[in-house]
Amino acid sequence: MKKGNWKNLNVKLTSSILLILVIVFYAGSANATPITHKFKNPSFSGIGTGAHYLTIENQEHTRKKSIEDALEAARRQAEREEDNSTLSKFIRNLESRIYSQMAKQLVESMFSNDSSVRFGSFVLEGSTVTYEVLTNEDGTEFIKMTIITEDGTTTVIEIPIGAGNFGQDSDDGGDGG
Repeated sequence: MKKGNWKNLNVKLTSSILLILVIVFYAGSANATPITHKFKNPSFSGIGTGAHYLTIENQEHTRKKSIEDALEAARRQAEREEDNSTLSKFIRNLESRIYSQMAKQLVESMFSNDSSVRFGSFVLEGSTVTYEVLTNEDGTEFIKMTIITEDGTTTVIEIPIGAGNFGQDSDDGGDGG
């Protein structure tokens, strides 16, 4: 071999030995920790389990509540559509006119000057309505109307007779003005 080749070989060996020494040095001084497996899910690890269960319960509650709200909204929408149908509007209008006519006839019979009815009663959708004309100690008359609902709740209304004379002539025969 030539003298220059030994020199190259010597440099290569020296650098290789240095590299091996550096690796051994660092390998010997390196601190290694053992590889351990930890579950991330609190159901398996037990760390933060209570908060995890509360989160799951909250999600289930929220989902259940949103489903219930959606069903309730759909039910109300169906009721509104039914209430706004032409037939429902017609029935409500008819009922209103019938009740208005009944109220008008009742008022006319109670307040007419010719032959007013002194007492009476009728049943309206389960509620009993009674009325009678009574006289106060000072001689003025009033109508006592008693309404008893199906659940037993009682409402008493006292209506004075002849007070106000709305749009009518006064009793003295004048023209009211």
